[in-house]
Amino acid sequence: MKKTATATVTLLLLLLLYLLLWPVPVSPVAWDAPQDLGLVDPFKANDRLSLARPVSIDGYDGPEDIAGGKGGFLYASTLSGHIIRIRENGLDLSVFADVGGRPLGLEFDSQGNLYVANAPLGLQRISPDGSIETLVSEVNGEDISYADDLAVADDGRVFFSDASSKFNPATTGGPYDASLLDILEHGGHGRIFEYSPMSGHTRVLMEGLNFANGVAISEDQQFLIVNETGHYRVLKFWLEGPNAGTTEVILDNLPGFPDNVNNGLEGKFWIGLVAPRNKMLDDLSDSPFLRKIVQRLPAIMRPKAVPSSHVIAISGDGEVLMNLQDTTAKFPALTGVYETRQSLYLTALFGKRIGKLDKKDLR
Repeated sequence: MKKTATATVTLLLLLLLYLLLWPVPVSPVAWDAPQDLGLVDPFKANDRLSLARPVSIDGYDGPEDIAGGKGGFLYASTLSGHIIRIRENGLDLSVFADVGGRPLGLEFDSQGNLYVANAPLGLQRISPDGSIETLVSEVNGEDISYADDLAVADDGRVFFSDASSKFNPATTGGPYDASLLDILEHGGHGRIFEYSPMSGHTRVLMEGLNFANGVAISEDQQFLIVNETGHYRVLKFWLEGPNAGTTEVILDNLPGFPDNVNNGLEGKFWIGLVAPRNKMLDDLSDSPFLRKIVQRLPAIMRPKAVPSSHVIAISGDGEVLMNLQDTTAKFPALTGVYETRQSLYLTALFGKRIGKLDKKDLR
């Protein structure tokens, strides 16, 4: 019995030392998370997405973003590195390009070039004939670590996010794992860039963001809408006018993690809330030491995305115009919406299908 007791004490001591001292990749920073109010107005729970139906993408996984091209085709980014093309009716699926890495954000310019935010590779451009070019892989001598989303201005400028300059999906197990690390650390590693195709120059517009994610530009080209995922909020960055170069918070204390931003019709912006907030993360926001211990726990015990289906549409001033959910989470981990005159197409972090909701079925 004495030997057993000694062994037990030794094991407990080793476990304690592991939880206190084992090296982890995060260096958490203290912050004060706002109180999670849950699904209250204007985010009250509903089932307005419940009639969405699946559009198969032939075994490809993770349709993170969709861009609409000529001829009624939709272009979707996938986990395998392929950009697939499919008609709006779900037919004629084909591979448009294999860009490698993990393509996330997609956007066409007026010339028919498809720009790609490729997480580990940077900003890419695919010409109409399918040729691929990497335009930006570093800025000011620093690698683009996690290219996430983008927007293309009428004059050809490309605004894109580097979600985390510290946690590269290529070395941390993929975009999802890298996002968990960055959000747990809350170290302000996110940036927004502006790329000029005319000069080939890239400059930093915003920095110090906690997981810089979705990016969209207003119809009048006056401002950007940017999702700061790790801070549960939406920002407006002014490009023109008397406030040019300044940032304001237009929607704060969201009930989930905002992912992509896509331009909708009539000037609205669609945002996917990829997962609800995590109570452990919020409770430990001001305890960096305890968050480091959390990272030493088995993966199953750490905070992770809970399946949900939630998208919202907002105005350029942050007014919530639409709040669409499905309590059964038939299409979980929604990253955003691509809107046409007839339908809403739901993009997702995981899964082998795209959700399609006809507007006539929108309850």
